[in-house]
Amino acid sequence: MVTIKDIAKQAGVSHTTVSRALNDNPLIKAETRHKIQQLAIDMNYVPNFNARSLVNKKNYMIGLFFSSISEGTSSSFLLDAIQGIHSVLDESYGLSVQGIDEIRHLSRINFQRYDGIIVMSQSDSDQTFIEFVRDHQLPLVVLNRPIDDENVLNVLANDAQGVTQIIDYAIGLGHRKIAYIGGIDSFRSSNERKKGLLESLIKHKIPINKTYFFKGDYSSEGGFKEMQKLLTLPTLPTLVFCANDDMAIGAMQAAKESGLQIPDDLSIIGFDDSQFVSYLNPPLTTVHKPIKQISQMGTEMLLKLIDGQTVSERQVRIPTELRIRQSVRCLRSYYKR
Repeated sequence: MVTIKDIAKQAGVSHTTVSRALNDNPLIKAETRHKIQQLAIDMNYVPNFNARSLVNKKNYMIGLFFSSISEGTSSSFLLDAIQGIHSVLDESYGLSVQGIDEIRHLSRINFQRYDGIIVMSQSDSDQTFIEFVRDHQLPLVVLNRPIDDENVLNVLANDAQGVTQIIDYAIGLGHRKIAYIGGIDSFRSSNERKKGLLESLIKHKIPINKTYFFKGDYSSEGGFKEMQKLLTLPTLPTLVFCANDDMAIGAMQAAKESGLQIPDDLSIIGFDDSQFVSYLNPPLTTVHKPIKQISQMGTEMLLKLIDGQTVSERQVRIPTELRIRQSVRCLRSYYKR
């Protein structure tokens, strides 16, 4: 394995200079830093995470990595995750936030600055990153996406179950024509939420109408555009389930601009229970995904790993909860609760 001393010998500098350059220390000239960093890449240098410090001191820094921040991550999702983590960390810890899709070279990330890594996984695309961190034995917890690896701690919600429960509720109110505006196809959450919808429809023997299925992108703009397409159908559904609240907000706006009243003319359901959806007109019926709680539990598990403690439970699933509000109309003359 290539060491800092090997790089120092090749570059003709001291190992202290190499260490500082790899840590982007401003005391080292930019030209020298770039030369050493490029040499480290060419020599396939991999930092030794277990030797972060000669005296084994903590850096008091946690790295939070999202699969993507720029694509499909709502502001409320980001905020809930950060708030959940900060509620567990004391003031001595810092938190660094980054999108994995923005990383070009894993070897250039200064992992030595972190005591542990939290991955808020939204897509299988971050699997290489997860395996890289795991293989170098840096304390790691993966949130939000199921990981079939007993060597990785995993905390997530059961999205599919939550969707099945909310669609069961809508069907109980008499809805049979149910449309779906999905999320980003590559995101695991999109597949889980679609799975939950289909399970409910199949369970209640409701025919699956493919013309009622639309592809969104988890943004309010995407929800608005997909709802506009939906409203051109010759036969409208009675209810639209949106794979997240942001799209539900956009869908509600498109429906209102077309002259429809919610829920009198069209019912809408979201997912996530963002902080502000209870203040919409009408307040949005949705599924509460406990991102804060997931982040809190994941951080607690990570801190135990950092302190060398054993964490017996490798995967924890936290249940979702229904938030019944006023955006869904009852189509039955009565409904037994």
